[in-house]
Amino acid sequence: MPAPTEPRSHPPLRLAWCIWGLGAALYLVGFFHRVAPAVITDELMRDFQLGSAALGHLSAFYFYTYVAMQVPTGILADRLGPRPLLAWGTFIAALGAFLFAFAPGFAVAAVGRALIGGSVAVAFVCMLKLAAHWMDARRFALASGLGLCVGMVGAVSAGVPLRLGIDAFGWRPVMAVIGAVTLVLAGLIAWLVRDDPQGYGYRSHAHPDAAPAQRQGILAGLGEVLSHRNGWLLVLIPGGVVGPLLTFAGLWGVPYLSTHYGLSTSEAATYTSALLLAWAVGGPAFGALSDRLHRRKAPYLAGVVTVLAGWLLVILVPGLPHGALLAALIAIGLASGAMILSFPLGKESVPPHLAATVAGLINMGVMIGPMALQPAVGWLLERFWDGTTQGGTPVYQLATYQWAFSGMLVWTAAAAALLCFTRETAGRQQQRRAD
Repeated sequence: MPAPTEPRSHPPLRLAWCIWGLGAALYLVGFFHRVAPAVITDELMRDFQLGSAALGHLSAFYFYTYVAMQVPTGILADRLGPRPLLAWGTFIAALGAFLFAFAPGFAVAAVGRALIGGSVAVAFVCMLKLAAHWMDARRFALASGLGLCVGMVGAVSAGVPLRLGIDAFGWRPVMAVIGAVTLVLAGLIAWLVRDDPQGYGYRSHAHPDAAPAQRQGILAGLGEVLSHRNGWLLVLIPGGVVGPLLTFAGLWGVPYLSTHYGLSTSEAATYTSALLLAWAVGGPAFGALSDRLHRRKAPYLAGVVTVLAGWLLVILVPGLPHGALLAALIAIGLASGAMILSFPLGKESVPPHLAATVAGLINMGVMIGPMALQPAVGWLLERFWDGTTQGGTPVYQLATYQWAFSGMLVWTAAAAALLCFTRETAGRQQQRRAD
């Protein structure tokens, strides 16, 4: 029998980005659903007869299952590859969207949100896994940042465009259309995506030691990741950046800006969309800067400190001029892009065969932020509400919002402090244990 021929070359960059892009498309869908409740708070509270605390929990059902799926996703992506996870995840996300669109009440809507969150949870980790196999390692941080950028396209689509669609057609038909589009995406992923370029006859970019980790037990792999200092610190840090941002842009920013800055719902959605668009730009910008400097820690820390300063201004300084408010939100968004450096920093800190496992753990930490903060803010708003309503919707005083948002400031400050204890990898895969 003739020996198998060696793959001739690495895949063309165009093909690599296309394969990566299909995984990123599911991330886009996931981000759309992540922040969509921000512009339909009135409709959800009216149709399902919800208070603020219940609305916070309905939105957070997405995060409950998303976070729960991160560790299994990392392990399964290392063992089975990203293709089956992406294909099945996209299909289930479509079913969840249909369920949410036609939900008669809170319970069914919550199940729909939970199905969406648990299924799109595979997107980011699998997207990074594809990048590690299909692209040169020097493009990994850039691919991570561009992934965030693609996600932000979904988030921005859930701002003004979603609001306009809802005003024209209602929120249920719009969500049903999103489900149909997601179903088409599931077919494309199953048809075109391959775990490794060898599936198309090309050489892989994967690290030679990145073979699937069948021989290492699940708990042993998790233990090895968490035994590295960067491994466990990077589970705690990014939630302090993403949690406040998605709590504000994904749920409570629109009513806050409408009540205390006199903005219409569409205008307030424009401001939160600007925050998310800036985050989209900041991700690849920090990734490219980090790759150029061969540094991860310093730009990450600079970004987190800037985020903290921006939130202090937006939350604690009342009556900002609209221009200054918008500038502060844009600065927060740009600086929040630094959180994307968690992924290359984590990948470079652990053995290559655990790349998806560490990405899953980090992404779990990312989503713990909004999962905890969204319902916590809702609970605090309801706890200190003075009973004022407008059109049947509760209206909260400025001091109530400031108290409810205080947890955002504490978590961001803690993230900056913890980041000081991480170890720099200088953009290189660590061959030896440093801690």
